[in-house]
This record gives sequence, C-alpha cells and structure tokens, in this order.
Amino acid sequence: MARRENPEINAGSMADIAFLLLIFFLVTTTMNVDSGVSKKLSEKPPADYVPPIIKEKNIFVVLINRNNDLLVEEQPMDVKDLKEAAIKFIDNGGGIGTPGTDGTPGTPCDYCKGERSESSSDHPNKAIISVQSDRGTEYGTYIQVQNELLRAYSFLRNRLSNERYGISFDELEESYKDDRNNEDLKKKVEDIKKAYPQIISDAEPTS
Repeated sequence: MARRENPEINAGSMADIAFLLLIFFLVTTTMNVDSGVSKKLSEKPPADYVPPIIKEKNIFVVLINRNNDLLVEEQPMDVKDLKEAAIKFIDNGGGIGTPGTDGTPGTPCDYCKGERSESSSDHPNKAIISVQSDRGTEYGTYIQVQNELLRAYSFLRNRLSNERYGISFDELEESYKDDRNNEDLKKKVEDIKKAYPQIISDAEPTS
C-alpha cells in the first residue's frame, strides 16, 4: 500500500500578508499626544542674590480650588472673564516702571491704556500674575487658566505691535522665525516683549 504524504502548506504568502497588515496599522494608527503649556524655567539666582521688594498691588493673585472654582483678587470669577481681568491689571500703568540695568530711572507707561488706578499695577514690567492651584484641581482647568492668561499677553502685544509697526506681534514673530538674521525684526520683537514681559508665577499647590 502506497504511503500517503501530507501536502505542504505554502506559508510564504501568509507572511507577506501579515507584513503588509503590520505596515498598514503602523501607518494608519494615531497616537494621543499629551497637551501642555510651554514654559521656560527661570535660571538659578546667585548665592548672594537679594530678591526685590514687590508691592502687593503689583501681584495679581489667581487661586484655583479643588472644585475648579476661581478666586481672582479675592473675588469669585469665571474662567471666561479671566482674560479681560488680566488685561486690566497688566495694562493699568498707574505708576513708574522698573529702572533700566544701565542706571536709567523708571518711567511711566506711555503706551498703557488702562485706568491708571493707584490700587493696581504700576507698570507692565512690574505686573506679576501669581497662579496657585490645589492638588485636587483638574489639569484641564489649570490649562484653561494658563491659556486665558497667555491670551491676555497676546492681546496686549498684538495691539502695541500694530500701533508701532503696523503688523501684529504674532505675524512679526513668525517673520523673525523665518529670518533669524534680520536684526530689524529682532529689535522689534524684543521691543514688544520688553514692553509687555510675560511674568506668570506658579505658586506651590495647596493641599
């Protein structure tokens, strides 16, 4: 009786199909990317550094509790109203700015359009925004708060850039990114940033 042989299965084509499926899923699969706020950490001060005395009126305090409620300058506030409140504080211009590093005295803000209230910030380069959250605060709420504060600075910078150079600061900055060797663009960008320095401080979260 003749021996019956088992037919061989050609697995070569199956390996090709598996490889093609692997490539397909790698190309079409999307990966979630965590969102965040871009921030540049401050440099470590020297050992003999003496911090300057900051007036209370030059600090804009934003508190976020564990229930994601905002308390701004000791008053309850919705996140949607934070941008306008921050603009009003930063752009108040009620006093004298910080003296220059070359010894020049501080001057009043001649480009500010605020109320010039004596109870609010003296100058944009003295205006500090302090954000303090709770350890139970949701990350999404914290990001919303930071975003509204950044929008306040963006509004003020765009307005001043349009007044001085006829172009928004966003466009000015993009032009400079495309041409880093352009000294004129560099001076304009630095001028606007110096006029409205972005000073946002994150206090230690409460527990």
